[in-house]
Order: sequence, then C-alpha cells, then structure tokens
Amino acid sequence: MRKYTLLALATGLLALTPLSQAAGNDALYKSLGGKKAIVAVVDDFVGRVAADNRINSFFKATASNPKRLAKFKRNLVDQICEAAGGPCKYTGKDMKTAHAGMGIASGDFDALVQDLVAALDKFSVKDGDKQALLGVLGPMKKDIVEK
Repeated sequence: MRKYTLLALATGLLALTPLSQAAGNDALYKSLGGKKAIVAVVDDFVGRVAADNRINSFFKATASNPKRLAKFKRNLVDQICEAAGGPCKYTGKDMKTAHAGMGIASGDFDALVQDLVAALDKFSVKDGDKQALLGVLGPMKKDIVEK
C-alpha cells in the first residue's frame, strides 16, 4: 500500500467545501463510480471499523442499533458523495459537534483512516482519486481529535 501523509489521509468524513466547488465539477464523483460505488465502499468501511478492536468501542452503540446504523451509513454516504462533487447533500451534525466528548485521540483517528484506505483499496480506487477525496476530507481531523 502506498504511504500517504497523515494530513492527506485524515478523514473527518465531511469536508465543509465539497470537492465539486474546489474542482468545479463532479469528475471525482463520476470517477469513483457514483453513489452505488460509494455505498459499497461505505459498507465495507463500516464493517472494517466494527471489526477493528482499536476503535470499535467508539461505534458500539451505533453498530448495535439497526436504525442508528442505517442512518450513520446514509450520512456517511452523503458526506463522501457531496465531498466528491456528487448530487448528495449531507444534513447531519458537523464533525466537532458529532464527536464532542468522545475522547478521540490521534491514534484512534489514524486507525479509522487506515480502515478507510483499506476499503478504498479493496475497490481499487485510483491513487489520484483516493488522494483527492482524502485530501478534501482530511482537514476535519482538528474537529474530531480531542486529545
């Protein structure tokens, strides 16, 4: 697996400025394969996080409640879709509010990033697309990590 800088990989999972605004189009969304492909990546990613003993305790309540889990996945798909320039609109909480009081450390965040990269790799997301997506999502680390 190619090494990335942590900043490029850090994924708060919602960019405040969608990539479509930065790039002026939906090229990344299309290159990723659209919403269907994003749903597949999110499903794999969430499964990886649920199985990751380093961080799954943060998601235990969500993973154990089917309605909450479905909403979490929908929000995550919308976040990634919007950040990639797709037609989706994320309507969930901002990252600072959503993660307040969770005590997420930098190492926890890094583990999440590794799980996301593994999901993107499983679906053979092109290196440039991966970097573009993660680069847009990365700045949210500051709103998620508390310690």
